[in-house]
Amino acid sequence: MVRRQVLSLLVENNPGGISHISGLFSRRGYNIDSFSAGVTADPRYTRITVAASGDTLILEQIEKQLAKLEDVIDIKELKEGESVERELILLKIRAHDEDRQAILATANIFRAKIVDVAPDSLVIELTGERRKLDAFIGLMSNYLILELARTGETGLSRGDGDVRML
Repeated sequence: MVRRQVLSLLVENNPGGISHISGLFSRRGYNIDSFSAGVTADPRYTRITVAASGDTLILEQIEKQLAKLEDVIDIKELKEGESVERELILLKIRAHDEDRQAILATANIFRAKIVDVAPDSLVIELTGERRKLDAFIGLMSNYLILELARTGETGLSRGDGDVRML
């Protein structure tokens, strides 16, 4: 049975570290659904959130292979209900005068922000869980989507019980 797993990795912030991790996926033929990375509060470390899909055996192998990498300090599975996950999208949509009110109303329902207005288009920013963003994109597909950019998911576990202090 195929399932989706989101892992939060704490890695040393070394040149090539991110390419080692993404390379592991390509060498093994694993598919990455989402990949995001950024420096933590301590610039020596990078937090990487990677989402992958596969059967239980593949997902276990991904976690074991990541744990073998020298730069990987900590790996946590971000489980639904036990973590906070978010993603950002920027959506450029064709917006003629007669469509703008409906587009703005839908954006307001989803708490999206209009970040750019042009004569024939709008750029909309929306942050939230993947399902929320997918639902918004689905509604906006009634209009012409000119461009779409997604950051990929990022997340942290809830509470302070499993925080790794370095």
